[in-house]
Amino acid sequence: MAEDNLFQGLPPPSATPRSSNSQKQQQQSRESMAATNKHPSPIPPPALKSALKRSNPPETNSEKEMGRKEIGFLPSHFDSTQLLATAPGKRIRFKTITDVAEKQILDAMQKIASHIKNLTKFTKASKLAIQLIQAGSVKPGTSDHFFAILEAAMSSPTACNGPSVRADYHALFTAAQDIADCFNDKQKNLLTTWTTRAVVANDLYTDDSFVFSKTAGRVKEAISNLPIATEVDDTEEAASLKDEIEMADKDDTNKQDMSSVAQLEGDNKEDDDPFGLDALIPSKVKKDIKTKGKKDAACKNGNDGEEETKRFIKSQREGLISCLEIAANRYKTPWCQTVIDILVKHAFDNVARFTSRQRDAIEKLWASIREQQIRRKQGKSVTGKLDMNAFESLQTKYANEKISIRRAVGGSGDRRATQWLG
Repeated sequence: MAEDNLFQGLPPPSATPRSSNSQKQQQQSRESMAATNKHPSPIPPPALKSALKRSNPPETNSEKEMGRKEIGFLPSHFDSTQLLATAPGKRIRFKTITDVAEKQILDAMQKIASHIKNLTKFTKASKLAIQLIQAGSVKPGTSDHFFAILEAAMSSPTACNGPSVRADYHALFTAAQDIADCFNDKQKNLLTTWTTRAVVANDLYTDDSFVFSKTAGRVKEAISNLPIATEVDDTEEAASLKDEIEMADKDDTNKQDMSSVAQLEGDNKEDDDPFGLDALIPSKVKKDIKTKGKKDAACKNGNDGEEETKRFIKSQREGLISCLEIAANRYKTPWCQTVIDILVKHAFDNVARFTSRQRDAIEKLWASIREQQIRRKQGKSVTGKLDMNAFESLQTKYANEKISIRRAVGGSGDRRATQWLG
């Protein structure tokens, strides 16, 4: 039996010696576990969605050949690779779409110009015109059509100061200042004149003292920029007044005369030239008329600039006179009086810049303002009554009143009233 024991001569299992290497490994594993417990590793950031997307697979040669076959209708010298490279990044835009839009804008401007003359439709039409400005539809190509809208709006120079449309005129011509660069010199001069009537004059109706004083300063600056009036301006003004009066009387008679003259000329032409041969025969009279017309056209082109500046100055003077009249009508408002005094005094000092009729109007206005100033210094207001404060007005009211002492507590009084009165 002793020979059959396989484990004879071996030490027992508990007595097996441990190697130093195994002990060191166990100690290091314990230290590493303790270190991980003390300093845990940070959580990794989540992956981006873009990183999870699949990238486009590279195009194979077979796909390229398929693309070339699809565009096989192109000529042989055409490089199809350029089309494939540039086609996806571009859009096709048809020019006919923009042409239709521009045509619609022009039609809309014509409709607005036809309706804006009517004061009952002015509010809606002016808002549509402002929308065209804000949308950038007014360009050098469409500026003439839009200017026709402004011209139709100012067909009556005094209509812009009406109480119902005053704010709409102010908004329209204030917005028109943003597109002034699209107009020519003549149109810019007219726009400046209309702005004086529609914006500056309407600002004088304000209830804000700051806006009123600022507008008065603009009027003073415009007066200072006017040139000094000459005798030619006075004579032209007198002649224009006479022409206006005479034209009103002769309109009916001229129409009748023109109709009768046309009939007579038609009869004479038929008698003198029944076969129409005069048109084929060259005459000196026709040549003289042509040469004279060319000379007149050259002179007209040379004088167009001077006439345009004269018309601009004349209309600017008329607009400033209307501003002075509007300001003078607000003289009853106490906080406007000082500003109006300074404004009218400035106009009187620069009265030489106006024509004869306008000078007379300014002198009369300054005389009335001086009278009001004297009355205010004497203690009287615009209405002619004495200026007084609240205490003085109550004092004059109750000066002749008969008030009983016991009226407030009754005629006979009572015990409390007796004790109170003593």
